[in-house]
Amino acid sequence: MTLPFPDATLTEAPSLPPDQPFSFRNARDQVRGQVCATGPVRPLDRGGADTLADRVAPFFGAARDAGDDGALIGGALPFDKARPDCLWQVAGGDGSWPGATAGAPARPVPEQRPARPCPQPPANGYMDSVARALEIMRTERGLPDALTKVVLARSLLVEDRMAFALPGLMARLAEDPAVTVFQVALPQDADGSAPRQLVGATPELLLRKRGDSIVSHPLAGSARRLDDPEEDARNANALARSEKDRREHGLVVEYILDMLAPVCKRLGTPEGTALTTTRSMWHIGTRIEGRLKDPETPAILLAAALHPTPAVCGLPCDRAARLIRDLEPVAREFYAGAVGWCDRRGDGDWYVAIRCAELCGARARLFAGAGIVLGSDPRAEASETGAKFGAFLSALGLPPDTALSDPSLHNQPNG
Repeated sequence: MTLPFPDATLTEAPSLPPDQPFSFRNARDQVRGQVCATGPVRPLDRGGADTLADRVAPFFGAARDAGDDGALIGGALPFDKARPDCLWQVAGGDGSWPGATAGAPARPVPEQRPARPCPQPPANGYMDSVARALEIMRTERGLPDALTKVVLARSLLVEDRMAFALPGLMARLAEDPAVTVFQVALPQDADGSAPRQLVGATPELLLRKRGDSIVSHPLAGSARRLDDPEEDARNANALARSEKDRREHGLVVEYILDMLAPVCKRLGTPEGTALTTTRSMWHIGTRIEGRLKDPETPAILLAAALHPTPAVCGLPCDRAARLIRDLEPVAREFYAGAVGWCDRRGDGDWYVAIRCAELCGARARLFAGAGIVLGSDPRAEASETGAKFGAFLSALGLPPDTALSDPSLHNQPNG
């Protein structure tokens, strides 16, 4: 049985519009939606992907009637396309950052660290799920519509004595120039007592649109960064040569190219496939560039059509999504969904919501996943998810290898 986070009934519409509904920052851009003199924050009606185009049409239609007034929409699309999204409309935004002031040092890690995280499931339970997925793939191999990939996630629940300070946390996450740090206000609990935030540092661009130009940069295939330069280089080289990881990556690129081809007059991968890196992980990545047939197609609709890609779900997507619901004990909600923003022209940036956590007062639930294909090793995949927790654990004041210290990683034989 999958459980939501937190253990409460959620309202179908965000109840109290926040002063800061969303913000995004990377080495290229900063965007923050906010309350401003020209208008308040307004929640868009919530719904699934099947109603998204109708619900956002008035926002983009206003640009045709009155021109671009600086308004933005932004927020989060859930992993399950049938579940309600969480989108906000603001009358304006700016490039200021809710974390540390530009040029100022990030707030230091607190001396009173949060308690050790509670893994759900523990590493041995996660390895059992990986082994089950691999057995399904082996049984179905060669059959039509066989499961060829599934991305399985696990979570860490961290509870502190006091509510987490969002500005300091985001400032620490933003110390890595290779990621996009984001914050999206989520629906409150039904009693309205605990505002929720989705906060993360994602390395993966789902879709960027400017006029008729689009870019996607999928990542699939990962390896942990190591402190020793020689060992780190060996890890990177092993990832680059890994047949299993390159096959996993190829599935994702092929899927995105197939999805974008009908709406593009030109589409390709001019830079080819190459290793990319954050401070904690190596990834295999491919930059996809295209020109739209219709430049008025909004970025949010393109992102919603792409999402979820096999990088966070699997192939076939419907089969993989059902298996994810069966095997993961905690519902993903907005983890592995998409986060981003659009202006009146339909231009905007949308990112894959990974390396993130849901914050609710003094509780934080972190998520991390790994792609499972034939050739995957359950213990290695559990270690990979542990490594992916590293950056967020550090930002919370915990050692980045906390998730790797799960005893079951050392006591469970390979499955």
